[in-house]
Amino acid sequence: MLGCVIHGQGDLRVEELPVPEPAPGQALVAVRYGGVCGSDLHYWRHGGVGDFRLREPMLLGHEVVGTVVSYGAGARGPAPGAAVAVHPATPCGVCPECSGGRRNVCRDTRYLGSAARFPHVQGGFAGQVAVPAEQLRALPDGLGPRRAALAEPLSVALHAVRRAGDVTGRHVLVTGAGPIGCLVVAAARAAGAARVTVTDLLPRALEYASAVGAGTVVRADDPGDAGWPDEVDVAVEASGVAAGLGTCLRLVRRGGTVVQLGMLPPGQVPFAGNLVVSREIELRGAFRFDTEFDGALRLLAAEPAFDALISAVVPVRDAESAFTLAADRTRSCKVLLNFDA
Repeated sequence: MLGCVIHGQGDLRVEELPVPEPAPGQALVAVRYGGVCGSDLHYWRHGGVGDFRLREPMLLGHEVVGTVVSYGAGARGPAPGAAVAVHPATPCGVCPECSGGRRNVCRDTRYLGSAARFPHVQGGFAGQVAVPAEQLRALPDGLGPRRAALAEPLSVALHAVRRAGDVTGRHVLVTGAGPIGCLVVAAARAAGAARVTVTDLLPRALEYASAVGAGTVVRADDPGDAGWPDEVDVAVEASGVAAGLGTCLRLVRRGGTVVQLGMLPPGQVPFAGNLVVSREIELRGAFRFDTEFDGALRLLAAEPAFDALISAVVPVRDAESAFTLAADRTRSCKVLLNFDA
């Protein structure tokens, strides 16, 4: 089978790999689609994501859907042949965070295609992958595998909106209209936000945001854009740049909430801390997700508009061209790899 392995900065290889055998408790899944995530691009372009650096070759990918092939000893789940999405996280289940209901920040979690621990956790960008059987989720009626490939990033967005608190009837600002930012728009609308304003530097990105429910889009580099709000109730920073966080802190109302979702550059990043103090702004982080995965699948099944975010489906043999396209935000939003040979 073919797999996408990152060996270092700029060194992505499509390699012939052995088909794994499912261990006890595992399921073997034939992967159909894998979504190229921003973190995959960071490993390819920079050799790491935030403070997580590559130290050995790693199979990329954590946004994967496919069909069940078989199970190892003692494992059970959807019947062989069933279409499934793979929840990419395996929390330890015993640390204080897991015990306290915050498994997404488990201190000893395993996450597909992540260099956060060593040895790295190998990912899902391969023809077949063996994963814990409890991580499989059968696709709900009406949801095909192509759209289901958005389940993981949509779960991230749903968790970020959940971290913001009740947004019903609120005005929500989203800085950054990449795939995650666009999905935050959809998540905020689904949670009852009355108005969503999105900022980005690229007109094409703002078009994607409008397609999934943004009421107002603003050019981030144009202070004279008429769409700039005087203030908002909630802001979600999804660009991963310090300027985006500054915009959120400047525009959120006194006593409002800012959620930092985008992964900022490694090291120390300056921010307008005095605004947090003088306006009593709630500044919260949002990292990955947990139970939101099931809600993401239900939302995807109910809303065909998500299809607009899928820019291209590229055969796995052309993975580097897929990564190049995914990195070009003037031409794409979400790019999928097709592993169905």
